[in-house]
Amino acid sequence: MTSMVTTDHYRVSLLTDHLVRVEWRDDSAVPFEDRPTQVVTNRDLGPVTTRITREGDGVRIANDDFEFDYDGRPFSAQGLHAVVTSVGNYHAQWHYGDDPLEGLTFFGQAANLGGTARTLDGVNGRCALEPGVAGYMGWAVLDDSGSLAMTESGWVGQRTGDADLYLFLHGRDYRAAVADFYRLTGPQPVIPRWALGNWWSRYHDYSAQEYLELLDHFAADRVPLTVGVIDMDWHVTDVDPAIGHGWTGYTWNRDLFPDPRDFLAELHRRGLVTSLNLHPADGIRRHEEVYPALCERLGRDPRLGEPIHMDVDDPEFMKAYFEVVLHPMEEDGVDLWWIDWQQGTHSRIPGLDPLWVLNHLHHADSGRDGSCPLTFSRYAGPGSHRYPVGFSGDTHISWESLDFQPEFTATASNIGYGWWSHDIGGHWGGDRDDELMTRWAQLGVYSPINRLHSTKDEFGGKEPWHFGGRTGELMEDALRRRHQLIPYLHTMNLAGHRDLVPLVRPVYWTHPRWEEAYVDRNEFWFGDCLLVRPVTTKGDPATGLTTTRTWLPPAEDGRPGTWTDLATDVTYTAGRFVNLARTLAETPVLARPGAIVPTATDPMAGIEWPTDLTVHVVAGADGSFDLLETPADSAEPVVTTPMRLVDGVLEIGAAGGDDLSQVPPARHWRLVVHGAGSPRVELDLGTGSTSQPVRVDLTDLPAHENPVLARGIALIDAAQVSYFLKTDLARILRSGDDRLLQVAAILDLEAPRTLQDALVELLTARA
Repeated sequence: MTSMVTTDHYRVSLLTDHLVRVEWRDDSAVPFEDRPTQVVTNRDLGPVTTRITREGDGVRIANDDFEFDYDGRPFSAQGLHAVVTSVGNYHAQWHYGDDPLEGLTFFGQAANLGGTARTLDGVNGRCALEPGVAGYMGWAVLDDSGSLAMTESGWVGQRTGDADLYLFLHGRDYRAAVADFYRLTGPQPVIPRWALGNWWSRYHDYSAQEYLELLDHFAADRVPLTVGVIDMDWHVTDVDPAIGHGWTGYTWNRDLFPDPRDFLAELHRRGLVTSLNLHPADGIRRHEEVYPALCERLGRDPRLGEPIHMDVDDPEFMKAYFEVVLHPMEEDGVDLWWIDWQQGTHSRIPGLDPLWVLNHLHHADSGRDGSCPLTFSRYAGPGSHRYPVGFSGDTHISWESLDFQPEFTATASNIGYGWWSHDIGGHWGGDRDDELMTRWAQLGVYSPINRLHSTKDEFGGKEPWHFGGRTGELMEDALRRRHQLIPYLHTMNLAGHRDLVPLVRPVYWTHPRWEEAYVDRNEFWFGDCLLVRPVTTKGDPATGLTTTRTWLPPAEDGRPGTWTDLATDVTYTAGRFVNLARTLAETPVLARPGAIVPTATDPMAGIEWPTDLTVHVVAGADGSFDLLETPADSAEPVVTTPMRLVDGVLEIGAAGGDDLSQVPPARHWRLVVHGAGSPRVELDLGTGSTSQPVRVDLTDLPAHENPVLARGIALIDAAQVSYFLKTDLARILRSGDDRLLQVAAILDLEAPRTLQDALVELLTARA
């Protein structure tokens, strides 16, 4: 079937049954662009079943989901347009030139659901987002007209043609739209397993001894880390103004780090991957140790002392930069570079963003030894998902900043950008607020990358012991919980690369036709099994509770179903909004019946193949999960351990794969069953061979009852309210009256609203 129409001036290509490419060239002698570009890597996306037909001078494409019409003339709103019939709304149409972020007053919803932003530098709350490929009105446009072509040499060159648009006509199948975006621009790469652990980062002039003492403190407190980031003070910063400003640097500060190689080796002995911060904009100046060698490589006279500029538009310079400047430091033990480019989007090549060059080349260079490539840098536009991990910038320390980050992270998936790393706890400014720090640390557990960071301020460190007391304990708990989740996270890492889906996804991806799914943008899917709603607002000091109103989606078949909070073991009827009241120690993390979530039992066990695993299961339905594992710094070989829950029997299958040489010969399995028993059942399954299945029958477990009375009494007891009120509330809970009568009686009392919300939540959970 024809999937392309070409004339002297235009070419229309149907790349998939919902992705249309439209090109225009003024000069018919100029070829259309068939080379990859900075954004697009592949246009051969497989067979299509939809027909393209010629109509007069133009083209028409129609199927059950959309109608596309083009008159064959220079692009115009009248001559190039589409109607997305699958949305079933007369607003669901696109005309060339439409602003995708323009609000539609009838619905109050922009046509586009948003993508992400280059940086959160200085942001205190919300910021504007660039468009993504998920369109509420069923359409989205990726304009590739301005990106450069990739040449056979691997460098960039000027592209041909005048306009190059990719029209995503997926209706409200947002996951399919992003999957086609990945097919077009390249999938997210697998990131190394160690990147999923806790990162420590602080802008502070550490000495080698101070940094090791810091790690000793973490280890003594049994708080795991996998990545140690050293901010810019690793290098010389006190520079003669005649040379430069010292922000850029490549020479170790020997006053702080007398023996850098030994220091990095010690970090490796402690199991940490090491990263150094780079601000490369100022190039290499004459005070740098590497200056003479780089001058020699570039054919320059070092005696002149002239600055060597960061010529990102010169491939020979960039090759020398990696081989002469960076590779020797990598041989000394640097594993990962943090490229902190903040100097704009322009270079001497029109359209070439220096940040894109640095991301593209750093990522490719980091995988030259066959390991998972990884770089740490800022977002440089569509296609940046190929170069994880993303650094989101220097946010303001405030509740407003925290409240925006879950939405910001989830919405970025609409442009395929799945591996954001935020400054957990915020970067600068604001007030000390221990509750804010606790909630931010809890968000970090359920962020793509968990990296604590802060600006250069003696009072601003994010060490748990810096806060102490209950805040320090909860921060430590959060950091341990993150490491326990690594088996689940790495499975999602591998499966997401395979299945073309990011880790964090908006709820409207799975429930696009439910208007409720668009209301609470801070609720998100965390992998396939977990629905997370971080607490991002300040709590009530009288009760110690924060109430978050969110939506519990129905089952995919439209029936209500249930959700169980894995922290509280309260089970809720789905398909409705609920007020979730949580103590400072709690974050709503919900799962459906049949969910299976494997975790590491010991958070200090490291990132290699765990030998002791705890599997969380939500009873009440069949389910399955394949635990996927690889070596810590590799995307393969993949070892699969299947887990199946069928008719109340859980089977953990034998490990399988092409290479089982690194799999532990035996594993200790533990099981936590939610939604059965009161409030949960914990079983020790003992140690068994990984080559043999393990089975456990859950059918005899007692029926689940929500912990209404026990949890309710505990919340009443903790509230800073009158003892008379406590007695009245407890009496109502213990009365045994009809639940609605109990709710009415509680609301009739003059109690703090958060405490009323918490008790009503429990009484109406199984509405």
